[in-house]
Amino acid sequence: MVKTMVVLFGVLLTCYLGYRIYGYLKVGKDLESKIAKGAVVLDVRTAGEFSSGHIAGSINISLGTIRDRYIELDREKTYITTCSHGLRSGKVEKILRELGFKHVYNGGAWVDLEKIVKQQKDNR
Repeated sequence: MVKTMVVLFGVLLTCYLGYRIYGYLKVGKDLESKIAKGAVVLDVRTAGEFSSGHIAGSINISLGTIRDRYIELDREKTYITTCSHGLRSGKVEKILRELGFKHVYNGGAWVDLEKIVKQQKDNR
């Protein structure tokens, strides 16, 4: 019985990890396409975090100020949110969608997104 449970757990874990990896790769390809089409990278970290390193050409509006500063953004443009790990960028994605932005996507950690942006620039 214990052996069966261990095997079942292993199968479920393998399926779950495969699903997560596939999702990550798919999101990366989707972001590549959006960046190639001119999406704006919106860095939602604090100004201090942003000044310590960021994606060239990105704009900085922190999670703490997004509800006041969203009016600076064009609702017709495509935005990819990013932060240090992907949590704040996910929150800002949700906030902007609630405020009527239709083309906003969570890009996760800025260091990972930066690799995609640099790859797109190298391909041009």
